[in-house]
Amino acid sequence: MRCNWLRALACAAVLLSGAAQAGRYPEKPVTMIVPYPAGGATDVVARAVAEKLTQSWGQTVIVENRAGAGTTIGASAVARAQGDGYTLFMTTSAHTISGHLYTKLNYDPVKDFAPISLVTKVPLVLVVNPSIPAKNLQEFLAYLKKDGAAVNFASPGNGTAQHLSGELFKIATQSAITHVPYRGDAPAFTDLAGGQVQMMLATITSALPLIQSGKLRALAVANGKRVQALRDVPTFAEAGMPGFEAATWFGLLAPSSLPPERARRIYEDVSKIVATPDMQARIEGLGGEVVNSTPEAFATFMAQEQEKWGKAVKASGAVAAQ
Repeated sequence: MRCNWLRALACAAVLLSGAAQAGRYPEKPVTMIVPYPAGGATDVVARAVAEKLTQSWGQTVIVENRAGAGTTIGASAVARAQGDGYTLFMTTSAHTISGHLYTKLNYDPVKDFAPISLVTKVPLVLVVNPSIPAKNLQEFLAYLKKDGAAVNFASPGNGTAQHLSGELFKIATQSAITHVPYRGDAPAFTDLAGGQVQMMLATITSALPLIQSGKLRALAVANGKRVQALRDVPTFAEAGMPGFEAATWFGLLAPSSLPPERARRIYEDVSKIVATPDMQARIEGLGGEVVNSTPEAFATFMAQEQEKWGKAVKASGAVAAQ
């Protein structure tokens, strides 16, 4: 009897030890996939969060850039990954747009992902190459009426909020501007500053350094109110074009098989980081609005975004090459 009791006690100890080990997270490096090249707005936010998580977890959070095809290359890799918390996905509004643009996706942008947190929203700003003879929005609209066919607008890829917002701007202004997609913000800005393309509705986060250096001219912010980072730049409404608002967002997802309790654990750790004064100041200084939502709130938001951008795609007639 005593032998059986000792054997049972040993088995219980092994089970408890295994459960404790299963509960520890993370026990190895975590990969955070970003569906854009290094240097863009999404990459900036992802690396800021990854740096703080590395310090908090004592495990390296590696940012891996998988750019192209309107975020679908990175999203496809995440959707196929194991839902153990070791593959995360910092993405943008393009994620909820892609299903309306691409007819042959091998994943569902909503059902195949577990929402963790909506970190921030970032309004878009209309920027032009300084060679454009327009100092404000009204002058630019007049220029488009005359020479709009010669104006190309850049975006960080088909299906991004920047792309669709440009298409909606084209409809609203009845201009003949042409879309030129790039593989991320960085190459788009290189050509915009160089004059190969003439305008872009860009995230304030990524455009701000080029605006401050004079390499790009900001004409209007597509937001209901001015933003602190560009307080001298009027909103579209103030500049004479009411009702035109556009923003992207940066949110953290994981494969849908991620257990809810682990999603909650990751959210709580990310939320603490985003709530710190220095992180909030950093986001706001880049033109962002801190959101820091729960997984549940992010899920609701994503469903709303899916519907909104679906209507925008239909109105613009935008399509993506397969």
